[in-house]
Amino acid sequence: MSDSKTTKDHETIKNWVEERDGKPALVKGTGDNAKGSGLLRINFPGGAEESLENISWEKFFSIFDENNLEFLYQEETKDGDESRFFKFVNK
Repeated sequence: MSDSKTTKDHETIKNWVEERDGKPALVKGTGDNAKGSGLLRINFPGGAEESLENISWEKFFSIFDENNLEFLYQEETKDGDESRFFKFVNK
């Protein structure tokens, strides 16, 4: 089944990302402004790595919480394979 779930739980998000070899990231050029936030992404191997800047989980969750986001994700595809589908949604 390909049901999506949402969570704000840091451990759940971190575990889901790391199980898929992902790393917390920002879109290059969107961080380091006065607020210190940027556009959050997950950097998966073979993805758009050149346009992303890896960041610490601490910085990732700081931005995540500041923007009151939720993490929408799938555990597996409808075919039963591991899914990398996710997005950040406003609560």
